[in-house]
Amino acid sequence: MNEASSDLAPTAATTPAPGSERLVAIDTLRGVAVLGILVMNIYAFAMPFIAYQNPLALGGTEWYNLGTWYFTHVFFDQKFMTIFSLLFGAGLVMMGTRADARGAKYGGLWFRRCFWLMVIGALHGYFIWMGDILFHYGLMGMFVFLFRNRSPRALIVIGCLLLPIGMLMSYGGGIYMQELQVTGPEVLELQEAGEELTVEQTEILEAWEEMAIFMKSPEQQVTEDVAAYTGGYAGIVAHRLPTVQMMQTQATIGFIFWRVGGLMLIGMAMMKLGIISGERTAAWYGKMLLVGYGIGFPLVAYSAFGMQANQWDMTWLFKIGGLPNYVASFFVALGHIALVMLIVKSGALRNLMARFSAVGRMAFTNYLMHSIVMTTIFYGYGFGLYGQVPRAWQMGFVAAMLSFQLWLSPIWLQHFRFGPAEWAWRSLSYWKVQPLRRAT
Repeated sequence: MNEASSDLAPTAATTPAPGSERLVAIDTLRGVAVLGILVMNIYAFAMPFIAYQNPLALGGTEWYNLGTWYFTHVFFDQKFMTIFSLLFGAGLVMMGTRADARGAKYGGLWFRRCFWLMVIGALHGYFIWMGDILFHYGLMGMFVFLFRNRSPRALIVIGCLLLPIGMLMSYGGGIYMQELQVTGPEVLELQEAGEELTVEQTEILEAWEEMAIFMKSPEQQVTEDVAAYTGGYAGIVAHRLPTVQMMQTQATIGFIFWRVGGLMLIGMAMMKLGIISGERTAAWYGKMLLVGYGIGFPLVAYSAFGMQANQWDMTWLFKIGGLPNYVASFFVALGHIALVMLIVKSGALRNLMARFSAVGRMAFTNYLMHSIVMTTIFYGYGFGLYGQVPRAWQMGFVAAMLSFQLWLSPIWLQHFRFGPAEWAWRSLSYWKVQPLRRAT
């Protein structure tokens, strides 16, 4: 029996860790993160992608709609994705610590988990919702595994070296977009006129089509997206196909690898240092909150006003406009983490935190539930509300979903060991159907 297959033996060293071993602080933080992600994802569920960053494209320009954009940009945009990425890295350290304590090897298990996460993420992206992040987490999880034995200091240094590369790639992407905005339409006109294109012109046209989600005017994107997403299921799948392909290729190279990979490495360090698991003192977390919010909020406010001053221009956003929030989101996320840890350690809001913890234990299921429910509400094969709900009103759907999951998750876990998605993922990863129901 080879090394990978030996991990499948049903021994105490290789079976999933029981619920009693889970760290409440991490589960609570994960629950806060997965629900916080929906506050931003609702824009991509309910409106064309261009409106995610540009409130002038669709969603209402009244003070309360613009105010909603400002509020979500400052407190949520990239902040909870940052927390989730840090937690994924922390999860690798947790698995390694448990396996080492039991004298078990876990490399094969970890790579199987990441592989199946990529598969589920790809299915999610192509067939349910284009904004999938699971594929990228599985991919980057394989990468960061190589650094699992590094010291916290080394992990932080490597992570901090990766993160700025994402900013440089974004700036370069903005320059590239500027060039394509000139050459792309010119080549397209030649093709429509029936002229034979050169190899270079064909490459330009292919790049233009791949980057169409950023290249087309806001008006054109809104028209095409609304027409597609208020139609039938097959048309929706065909429409989002190039976007998902771009997200899994160009976006991975230009953004995800550096951003998510760097954050996962830092999350591994934070876990080893006891930061992300609530092991530091309340005074320590108080200082972390002040530093995180003190640096992050001024930067993200500067980001928001800069975007408005430049009318949310996409090219400017890639070159310069998105960089302040790229940095600020990390520091605001640290402030959010510190705030959650302070609440957990103080024992305040105990019942609510217990519900967030339950949501966190079912984060995979709850994340997929967001996509299934929201696409059914907004897409043409469901209730067809796509492009019709103002930005401020969308927060009502968020509040309803969050309330439902905070109610449902504790009830589910009273009867079952895992959420349904977690159970399927574990069963695939261990190559054995896992027990789902709790023993009575």
